[in-house]
Amino acid sequence: MQYSLLQYLLISITTFIFVGFLTPLIRGIAISINAYDKPTIDRKTQKKPVPYLGGISIAIGILFVSYVTLAYSEVTKNNLISASSVLIPAAALGFMGLIDDLRGLEPWPRLISQTIVAVLVAGVLIATDTIGTPSQVFVINAAITIFWIVGVCNSINFFDNLDGGASGTSMVISFFIFLIAYDRSQIMVSALSIITVGATAGFLIWNRLPAKIYMGDAGALFLGVILAVLTIRLKPDLQPSWKSLSIPFFLMAVPLLDTCVAVISRLARGISPFTGGLDHLSHRLIRKGLNRRTAAITLWALAGVYGTFAYAIYQGQSSVLIILAALIWAYQFFFFIRIPHSD
Repeated sequence: MQYSLLQYLLISITTFIFVGFLTPLIRGIAISINAYDKPTIDRKTQKKPVPYLGGISIAIGILFVSYVTLAYSEVTKNNLISASSVLIPAAALGFMGLIDDLRGLEPWPRLISQTIVAVLVAGVLIATDTIGTPSQVFVINAAITIFWIVGVCNSINFFDNLDGGASGTSMVISFFIFLIAYDRSQIMVSALSIITVGATAGFLIWNRLPAKIYMGDAGALFLGVILAVLTIRLKPDLQPSWKSLSIPFFLMAVPLLDTCVAVISRLARGISPFTGGLDHLSHRLIRKGLNRRTAAITLWALAGVYGTFAYAIYQGQSSVLIILAALIWAYQFFFFIRIPHSD
């Protein structure tokens, strides 16, 4: 069955309210177990300790509303597998992120875990023929899917470095995924993307500047899997296929831009890409004179611009728009990379 726009809106509002009420409860638990992100190293930009683990509320909200929605719709084996092939891997990586939040993990175990999850998800997507724009070659489908899932997970994790930055940007990205998926009558992608809009909006109430709670790795990795798989499953059905493949890139353009700028900057300085630092887009915007609130809004606006490009490309199938958006992205990369990585 297809849902109406009103039904999708009600699902999103329900998730928004649920996560909005759940987040302060999770915050209380984080405070009680002394789970604080403390400004004890130079790369921390907050002035006071801030409780984290807020990603738990995002994960619980999305999982709960998704399965309740599924239970009240036409539950079939295929529907259950389709939803669970996104939600269970997301929960698994979110749980690993929770362990990292509480105990700390080295980069390599995290990367290996992400790769294992990506391989399993790629296998399910290929087996169920639910890749939005597949090639005719199994190895290419698998390689691109695995690389995309690992890349997006790390991008969202890297991007979570400013009050409201990652949650607000994820909300914008999810909204534009919904617009395209709804027009394509992709029910699962539409439902999960609009649920993610509600969850991130509900969390943003508490995460916007000055943040009362951070999402932590648990939330960033959970959202990373959700956004990665949604963009893989999105089926714009444009011809030639490279036009369809451009849409996931532009939907995720801002987190990917942040990752490219930070990683290349670190490699150029001879340090590990997994080393934290004040070299992300948010930090560079602040060094250009923006305050933290304006920097967050700027990142949301950039995500909105690229989301608009993605939707316009979907509607118009214009090669000119793809080239224009790619040139703007390249210009912004060189603009940001030239801003000093530290004061």
